[in-house]
Amino acid sequence: METQSLPIAIVGAGPIGLAAAAHVIKRGETPLIFEAGTTIAASVLDWGHVRVFSPWQYNVDATARELLEASGWQMPQEDYLPLGKELVDDYLTPLAALPAIKDNLKLNAKVTAISRRRIDKMKDAGRTNAPFIIEANIKGTPERFMARAVIDASGNWTAPNPLGSDGLPAIGETEFADRIAYGIPDVLGKDRDRYIDKTVTVIGGGHSAINALLELADLQDTHPSIQLHWLLRKAGVADAYGGLGGDALPGRGLLGIRIKELVDAKRVVVHTPVFLTKVESAANGQIRLHGDTLDAPLALETDEIIAATGARPDLSFLRELRVSLDPAVEATPELAPLIDPNVHSCGTVRPHGEKELRHPEKDFYIVGVKSYGRAPTFLLATGYEQVRSVVAGLVGDWEAAADVQLDLPETGVCGVNIVDSNGVAEDCCAPTCCDTPAESNVVPLNLIQLDTTNTEESCCAPTCCSTEAESKEGQSGLIQISL
Repeated sequence: METQSLPIAIVGAGPIGLAAAAHVIKRGETPLIFEAGTTIAASVLDWGHVRVFSPWQYNVDATARELLEASGWQMPQEDYLPLGKELVDDYLTPLAALPAIKDNLKLNAKVTAISRRRIDKMKDAGRTNAPFIIEANIKGTPERFMARAVIDASGNWTAPNPLGSDGLPAIGETEFADRIAYGIPDVLGKDRDRYIDKTVTVIGGGHSAINALLELADLQDTHPSIQLHWLLRKAGVADAYGGLGGDALPGRGLLGIRIKELVDAKRVVVHTPVFLTKVESAANGQIRLHGDTLDAPLALETDEIIAATGARPDLSFLRELRVSLDPAVEATPELAPLIDPNVHSCGTVRPHGEKELRHPEKDFYIVGVKSYGRAPTFLLATGYEQVRSVVAGLVGDWEAAADVQLDLPETGVCGVNIVDSNGVAEDCCAPTCCDTPAESNVVPLNLIQLDTTNTEESCCAPTCCSTEAESKEGQSGLIQISL
């Protein structure tokens, strides 16, 4: 069967999926986009109340911008930090409304399986020339579609990590699911009443956890009976502060500054490191959390839990494809060493594209935050360069596919504290300090060479520069969101 006339299937209509569609269109091909939600970017809208910490200049794909401006769209102010909802309303919705995308977009279409036509995973003969079969539930009805290539940009927002420190749900976690909010609840909006006059425990050491705590603190300003607890697996709370004033993205650095102020003011009780094991009922109507610490077992009573423990990729619908993933990170073997938090956690990554994202299954790619597997710290600009390179490869422009360039802002901090089962922390590397403005720390990542023979040098290219922090007014929602 002739496959070249078939569309290129894209799973997910979030920022990266729609950017992929834009690149497919620019290359003269037809996209076929599947979105599980009832609207485009359904996962982004789930945290639409949150302000991202990267400005518009990093949030708009260049090719998508080209297509939009041809239709009369105007780029938002480049240094403005948009809310998630603004990202959708002011950019993604107009992009999805372009006829070449709108006519090929299927909403409420959850992909349940991908395979090759008349060829299961075991068969070699004719495999590379066979079209892909995409099975999707369209408004609850299963349908099948054919495509010549597949780009999986489905993200990981709907597959949160459990509370248990073993990678498994804590005992009782499922039973008390109605007391646990995974992700970033709208503490100051529609979920406000859930947390008023309650003891709330936030679990997690990343930007999502910090954002939840900052919004809870804002609610605490008017409802002082709210009690806050913060559980982390990190060796110490300072490890969660990040680059502070040395971050080239001021919004990201501001998160660390504000949470440090909150902790120093003793408005949140910090427990670290804690390895959660069990959730059970308490006699007073609360729930009790049990965990291991370095000193003594923890037993903490709380009314509500916010689980900001990260996410993992949903690989269930890829079972019939020949996918190669690192056993730990669950990214491709070529990409995994660049992003493995066991090795480094600079928040930056060497440029990568089609080559690093390639799987044994020809013409199949995982892009966006899902391509990072279980690794954290993903920026939209990374995904935009991924899809540019991948689509170039799919149309046979191998020179463009190989010419991968990525210029991301530095975090201002480099290093990772890994706590082993005995609670022992090891520093990967430490930042150096200078007196130059943070803006000078935006290092083109293609200039950073990793020395794989030396763990400390290969960890990162550290920089730590102090700058005057922005005013915190109106910035409580800044996070690095995984998309």
